[in-house]
Amino acid sequence: MNTLAAEELNPLVPHLAEIIVGLVAFGLLFWILARTVFPQFEKLYAERTEQIEGGLKRAEAAQAEADALKKQYQDQLAGARAEAARIRDDARAEGQQIKAELRAEAEEDAARIRARADEQVVAQREAAERSLRGEIGGLSAELAERILGSELADPARRSATVDGFLTELDAMAPRETSGAR
Repeated sequence: MNTLAAEELNPLVPHLAEIIVGLVAFGLLFWILARTVFPQFEKLYAERTEQIEGGLKRAEAAQAEADALKKQYQDQLAGARAEAARIRDDARAEGQQIKAELRAEAEEDAARIRARADEQVVAQREAAERSLRGEIGGLSAELAERILGSELADPARRSATVDGFLTELDAMAPRETSGAR
């Protein structure tokens, strides 16, 4: 009895009936959990996995769309820059053309003004020359009358004297101007 009492009193060794009851209870609990709870866990796990994967796919799609929009924006921006450069170049070219046209017009106007001024100078010189010839003719006739002591009343004689004097003056003028230079 000692041995039996010692065996029953040992708390470390369980009874066979307890092991069987524990195994049957564990099996029954496992079967109930496998039939009701574990499928719910599996279903929730599958749903959660699907949501995460769907979210990742949506995020990838949104990222791809954002990249496409970014590329389109950059292409439009590059096109706008190219267009702006073309417009600037066109404006510069047009400005140069306008400047050249205005310069040509100004040169034409200056040439016309110079030509008119030259014409006026020539006309004034000729008028002054005619006026001086008339005055010189009258003065020379008067001087000749005084020197000769006779009147040059005859218009033909007077004209011949004046013309001779003017011819002499004209012959002297080129020598004087060439010598003065």
